Amino acid sequence: MSTTASARVPQEERTRVMRQRLMEATVELLVEKGFSGTTTTLVSERAGVSRGAQLHHFPTKNDLVVAAVSHLTEKRGAELARAAARLPKGRNRTEAVVEMLGEHFASPVFTAALELWVAARTDAALLEAVAPLEHRVGRETHRLTVQLLDVDESKPGVRELVQATLDLVRGLGLANTLGDDARRRRGILTQWARTLDAALTTSTTKEST
Repeated sequence: MSTTASARVPQEERTRVMRQRLMEATVELLVEKGFSGTTTTLVSERAGVSRGAQLHHFPTKNDLVVAAVSHLTEKRGAELARAAARLPKGRNRTEAVVEMLGEHFASPVFTAALELWVAARTDAALLEAVAPLEHRVGRETHRLTVQLLDVDESKPGVRELVQATLDLVRGLGLANTLGDDARRRRGILTQWARTLDAALTTSTTKEST
């Protein structure tokens, strides 16, 4: 390997780490201060990156937030995958899946994503970046839920039950941003898991008769 190539690798790694710090700081500030309170100055201070370096990589706030959106999408997917890997087998599987989804949609990652949704409603450039990523996240979360519940969406009503589950946990996640009510949320999720389990069992039984 040439000397030039050897020197380039550390520089590329430093650049990658710097960009990741900036995106992580953006996500943290979105959770703490909301979209309007997240400024490029605060992001550079939180990330420990000079203003000049930040502006070189992300000239505007929207450039920074759009990059953070993509980073956040990957982070949300990785969190869900890790949580899914820890789910138990056999009895109580449905309840465990529903609780896992409920925890995910009550997490800081979801709060940051919510800030972006709200801001994108009145910002065409941000909406253009956010919408495709959110659609992708929605499809992948739906697919993962179907896989974890081990259900067949070709059976009547099953797709609607899966989607109702995701709509419920999103709604509870939104409510959680207004005040932590973990006990109430757990009660709702437990009851829905029982209802969902019974409905899915009924659907399977009807199909086999």
